[in-house]
Amino acid sequence: MNEPLKNSGYPDQPKPEESHSSLIQRAMQAFDRGQFVPPSGPADLVSPSLTPAPQAPAPQAYVPPVQPAAPVEAPMHTQAYAPAPIVAPVAPPPMYGEQAPAYAPQPAAPSFHRINHQRLALEGFAVPGGAANAQVEEFRIVKRQLLEQIEDLRRQGAGVEAQSILITSSLPEEGKTFVAINLAMSIAAEKDTEVVLVDLDMARSSVLSTLGLPSGPGLVDAIADPRIDVRDLVIQTDLGGLSVLPGGRPTASDSEYLASARAKAVIARLVEGKPNRVVVFDTPPVLAAALAVEVAKLSAQTVLVVKAEKTSGSAVQDAAGLLSAGCPNVQALLNGAQFSPSGRRFGTYHNYRG
Repeated sequence: MNEPLKNSGYPDQPKPEESHSSLIQRAMQAFDRGQFVPPSGPADLVSPSLTPAPQAPAPQAYVPPVQPAAPVEAPMHTQAYAPAPIVAPVAPPPMYGEQAPAYAPQPAAPSFHRINHQRLALEGFAVPGGAANAQVEEFRIVKRQLLEQIEDLRRQGAGVEAQSILITSSLPEEGKTFVAINLAMSIAAEKDTEVVLVDLDMARSSVLSTLGLPSGPGLVDAIADPRIDVRDLVIQTDLGGLSVLPGGRPTASDSEYLASARAKAVIARLVEGKPNRVVVFDTPPVLAAALAVEVAKLSAQTVLVVKAEKTSGSAVQDAAGLLSAGCPNVQALLNGAQFSPSGRRFGTYHNYRG
């Protein structure tokens, strides 16, 4: 056998003990291909020159970075169904005694105005329920005659005018407001009768100030404005059966409003459904303003207050003549007369029929 050739240029020549290696393995070692890894299958026997080289990844388009949006608060309710109603917690019961809840309705304010009965009594008014005196009896006599005439006028078919009484005087300072308030309180004391006292002396508003009632819109306003219901303007008092209606704000056309056809309709509205309601008017003096003459046309009875030993006969005749043109039943009430030996003052009552 020939000795294998020694090649000094190939230091990695296989050693004799490696003669059993395959030809490919020895060739790889001869060409310095590194450690040979045995193939795992036929596909690995393909020549390295035939294996496709790995391709570089395709270049990607440049996408600028997206700025983060501002944080958005998520809605409170993301359910598709409606949230359940929130039930307020129930406050625990009080530890000591009963306590009214905060939402308890407050007691309603009284629907009437209080009158100072004591002051009225000191000023000489015949307050119902007070001590019996001569003055109370005097106005009882006068009011009884007025109520009887109301019944007679109703039987005669006088209409709503039968329920209206005008109280006036010829001149100022004759006591007409004093008489009007006393008569209204005396009539209100009846068990089946109520009174609305109308303060048409708007320049002084003596009825309202004497009784301590607030001023406001009244009868003339209801006549001037059809949108106003006169019944809403009536002031209830704590004196059973007595209500007060202001005259309203004075205007330059008060007499014309009261002479209009609507005035009668408003008065009818005031007594509608109340056959036992009596309307008492307190107006300016007849010889001082024309308003009293117009109100006389709305009343079936007129009481002309005459101050004893003060009002002249001619003034009384002039005033009675003007009133009788609108109201055929004019009656004079003599105020402050003395006719008894005891000196007791008593109001006498006469009739003037035109």
